[in-house]
Amino acid sequence: MSLRRMAWTAIAAARAVDAAVTRRGMRSVLIDSRTAMNYIMAAPIQAAMAADPRLRFYATASDSPAQIASIYRDALPGTRIISPRQAAVRRFDAYLTADLLWARLPRGARRIQMFHGVAGKFAHDYDKPETSMRRWHRLFFVNARRLQNFIASGAIDASSDAPRLIGMPKVDRLVDGSLVRNDILLSLNLDPAQPTVLYAPTWSAASSLNLMGTDLIERLLERPSNLIVKLHDRSRDPRPFYSGGVNWVGRLTKMMAGRMAVLAEGADVCPYLAAADVMITDHSSAGFEYLLLDRPLIRIHVPELLRGSNINPEYVSLMADAAESVDTASQAVAAVDRALADPGARSKSRRAVADDLFYRPGTATSRAVDELYRTMDLEPVASRYTIGSEASVAR
Repeated sequence: MSLRRMAWTAIAAARAVDAAVTRRGMRSVLIDSRTAMNYIMAAPIQAAMAADPRLRFYATASDSPAQIASIYRDALPGTRIISPRQAAVRRFDAYLTADLLWARLPRGARRIQMFHGVAGKFAHDYDKPETSMRRWHRLFFVNARRLQNFIASGAIDASSDAPRLIGMPKVDRLVDGSLVRNDILLSLNLDPAQPTVLYAPTWSAASSLNLMGTDLIERLLERPSNLIVKLHDRSRDPRPFYSGGVNWVGRLTKMMAGRMAVLAEGADVCPYLAAADVMITDHSSAGFEYLLLDRPLIRIHVPELLRGSNINPEYVSLMADAAESVDTASQAVAAVDRALADPGARSKSRRAVADDLFYRPGTATSRAVDELYRTMDLEPVASRYTIGSEASVAR
């Protein structure tokens, strides 16, 4: 036996003893997030397991410890938020993340990657990785397309036991009837009798927000409709790489004050998707998620964004198939009028793309929960908690 193999065998034995001593029938899960949206991806799994007294959920921000309070501003009750340094000295049974994070956990943990979107951005990392993903114990894939892309790129082996076709737990409630349009609009102090437009651009100094966002929002505010603007978490970051160096919260708050408009504060986009009659984006996962509602989607075509974000061309074509594409703010507003007049246009394409990108929506959380229990060698119990049961929509 090689020295390396002997060392790994000794480490595994020590971790097994550590687990036996510290578990005492309990299991602990560490959620690691880079942004608030990362946490929202994992939150439905935590919520579904919250009734189990044998589980404790911890949360950290190994990449951005200074932002930990903001990242976990929507953390579920009972979440124990700890620093990366505190996480490094504890033992966890499972490590759950929706980004390419790898916290230092010397006492071992089953590492589970959930991913955080289906837009195909930064394909060299998230869709067709150029580096191996074999260190992950489980990979919770949202769709078969990405799973096959991982295999084709050589990031994982076709015979690997790590991949699991799960779907996206976050969007389950878009299709299960738990989000009611009128109730959400009332909670936002918007008029349910009026049509509602959602503008949700992706982040980037080259996004539609930076290219034409102010002009577009001004034009939308002139329409007889509600407006919801949902910024990507990264667009709130003052650094130029993310936001173009613009204080978008300050600028848009001033623009939208006193109008039938809301700058959405919640990290979870799903309630805002459910409230909208038509959505405008450039190229975001939220745009694809909106297709699950089979409502009109308008895509602002921004070539520089597509190039700079290294977006897999497959996903550019998919969004173009499902949405009406425009190039300018005035064209986007005209497209809103067409969408509201004929919401059934492109319905067949929308449903086809949604079927491609979201594996069995409405049931993903249950599969993820089953896999997490299995990974921790624990028999499951029934859940008594769901996302949204104790919180209102953040204005």
